[in-house]
Amino acid sequence: MRLAGGFRCWARRSDWGQPEADTAAAMLLLMKLVLAVIQDADAAALMRALSEQHFEATKLASTGGFLREGNTTLMIGVDDQRLDTLRTLIGQTCRSRTRLVPARGLVSESEGGVAQEPVEVPVGGAVIFVLGVEDFVKV
Repeated sequence: MRLAGGFRCWARRSDWGQPEADTAAAMLLLMKLVLAVIQDADAAALMRALSEQHFEATKLASTGGFLREGNTTLMIGVDDQRLDTLRTLIGQTCRSRTRLVPARGLVSESEGGVAQEPVEVPVGGAVIFVLGVEDFVKV
C-alpha cells in the first residue's frame, strides 16, 4: 500500500488474515527480513549489486567465525516474491575462496604441538538467515 510521499506501510501479520481479493489488504505483501553475513571483501560489490536491483539494505560491521575476522552483516527487507532473486544475487556476488592461515592459531596447546606450515581454510561465501516479519513500517 503506498502512502503520501511514496512510503509503504505494512500491517501486522495477525491483522492480515485471509483478505478478500477486492480489499486493500489483499495488496499487502508478506515480508521477510534477510540477515546475510558475508566477508568484508565482498561487501562493496554486493551493496552495489543490491542497489542496481533496487534492494534496500542496512550494513552492519560484525566479527565472528573461527578466524575471528571482520565481516559484514546486511539486513535486507524483501517481499516473498523477490526472495529467490535476492538469494541468487547474494550467491553470485559472495563467492567462497580459500586462504592460507598460520597453523598455530588453529591448533590448541593441548594437542601437543603446533604445525609450522600454513593451513588452507575456506573463507567467503555467505550465511543467510530468512526471518518472517511481524510488523514493518517505513516512515
